Amino acid sequence: MTTITSTRKTELQRNWFIVSSLVSKEFKLKYRRSILGVLWSILNPLLMMVVLSAVFSFVFKFEIENFALYLILGWTLFNFMSDATQGAMNSILNSAPLIKKIRIEKMLFPISRVLFSLVNFAIALIAVLVVFIFSQHLPTLNILFLPLLLVYVFLFSLGIGLLLASLAVFFRDVLHIWGVFLMAWMYATPIIYPVQILKDWMMQVMQFNPLYHFVTYFREIALWGTTPSLINNLICLGFALTALALGFFVFRKTQKRFILHV
Repeated sequence: MTTITSTRKTELQRNWFIVSSLVSKEFKLKYRRSILGVLWSILNPLLMMVVLSAVFSFVFKFEIENFALYLILGWTLFNFMSDATQGAMNSILNSAPLIKKIRIEKMLFPISRVLFSLVNFAIALIAVLVVFIFSQHLPTLNILFLPLLLVYVFLFSLGIGLLLASLAVFFRDVLHIWGVFLMAWMYATPIIYPVQILKDWMMQVMQFNPLYHFVTYFREIALWGTTPSLINNLICLGFALTALALGFFVFRKTQKRFILHV
């Protein structure tokens, strides 16, 4: 029993070292030869918020209070999911040379990509804080629910990422289709517009949109200062675990054949 426990501990330590090394490598590659470096993770959401605010603030200025905050909260959370799933989708194909040379747990590659996106999101929160200070609107203690929300979004993104990584190995078209789907998903989620403009039947359909619940949760705890209900938490957890279970199942079933197609 002691030997088995020691072996598992060693394996976990090895896997964690691999994941942390992969995340570090992604940081170096992303910001290599960039003058501003990691500051782009802060500037990007700020610049995007300025552009979108300039375009849409005149349209929705009467429907949405604190539009800049409303926008950047939705945008940064969507961007986290988007980057995480796209990175995980490409992770197996991009790591093909390594997979062919050594025996390694393949799931570590999509996990590291989602972790990398999580770290980028944490840095982007500095931009969110800047907008809060500029708007003179500080969040309440409900912001303490943020780590719980990040667990939901992380698990959901990982599940979708595992599914996409598996599909991309066998069907390269997925790499192109997912980008189009993400764009449609963004406009199908109330990120830049108020949910009140939707018709009743649209709101019923919106209940099946995981991002709608995640983004609303984020705005509740950060912007509106309300405590998420148990129902809201169960809905978010349900979406996260369903996506994770599906992605994990498909990845485990197909990973043995990756070596033949990468």
